[in-house]
Amino acid sequence: MPTDAITSSRTPTADAALSFPAQPADGAEHQPEQRPEIVERDLTFDGFRYTCRIARQRRLDTEPIVILGGSSQDRHSWQRHEKWLTPLSSVITVDLPGYGTADFLPAKYGVDFLAAAVRHTVQELRIPRVNLVAACYGGAIGVRFAQHYPHLLERLMLVGMTTVIPADYAVAMERWDGMIQRGETEPIARELADRFMSPPGTGHVRKKAAVARLVYQQIAAQNPEQLRMSAEHNSRLMRHEWYRPEPTPAVPSLVVTGEHDTLTTPAMGRTMAECLPAARFMTIEETDHLAPVERIADFADLMARFCTDRPLEGLSYASEPEVFGTPLPA
Repeated sequence: MPTDAITSSRTPTADAALSFPAQPADGAEHQPEQRPEIVERDLTFDGFRYTCRIARQRRLDTEPIVILGGSSQDRHSWQRHEKWLTPLSSVITVDLPGYGTADFLPAKYGVDFLAAAVRHTVQELRIPRVNLVAACYGGAIGVRFAQHYPHLLERLMLVGMTTVIPADYAVAMERWDGMIQRGETEPIARELADRFMSPPGTGHVRKKAAVARLVYQQIAAQNPEQLRMSAEHNSRLMRHEWYRPEPTPAVPSLVVTGEHDTLTTPAMGRTMAECLPAARFMTIEETDHLAPVERIADFADLMARFCTDRPLEGLSYASEPEVFGTPLPA
């Protein structure tokens, strides 16, 4: 799920180890709000180098927020959401092996490996538990992380996630693989942009034309190494399980889909929510598969509310939450 990558306004700094202070006790006064420090860490997992970006905040109203973006995103793609999130906690984004500026990852390494790489990140940063926000392909990794490493998870938010890859999308991936191999970037960029956006007549989508242009430009501008990674990503999707029905921890969970998402539809989102022990489901109004980009401020507000256990009812930009599974005690 592509989105714009905004260059950081602060110079990243290296740090041998990150230390996150304990959450202040109820009633304690907070220090005056400060801009977060931007730290980048190069890590290595099973021989593959990758990079995480931390917008580090000393004030913690909630556990650090780890964001796993879609296959066309990188660690910079969520920077425009940070100003709503960093007043609450630190925000961590990752170029996992095989994506962004990380090392190339052969397709024989699947979702289990990438979930283990997320676990490696969390442990290397010495974080006891995290809020995990996982979108699109990142959602598959996020669910596997929750299933395999529940002791590291405080809350789980899934965006545009389904239990199955849509059949027509799977067929299209095989065709795209051949187009990538032949260097046909312009037609695949056009086709992918059309896939991510809802078709005409589906319903009103905010910033639709601008976001469609952005998606097209990002894909069409890929260099040879990025195209190689894209082809390998498609192979990975076809060779490995997208969703595996393993036990999932009963942590607060939220599944979110764009109101007019035709790639991962609201019905698919509800099916995903039904697989989680303590989930709610919501749609973001006037958006499709690219809801986090089409309503940046509103989507960031929803993330912040969920990660701090604030009410999700009565929001002007979203449907009322539907409860699946067993509600957790207040």
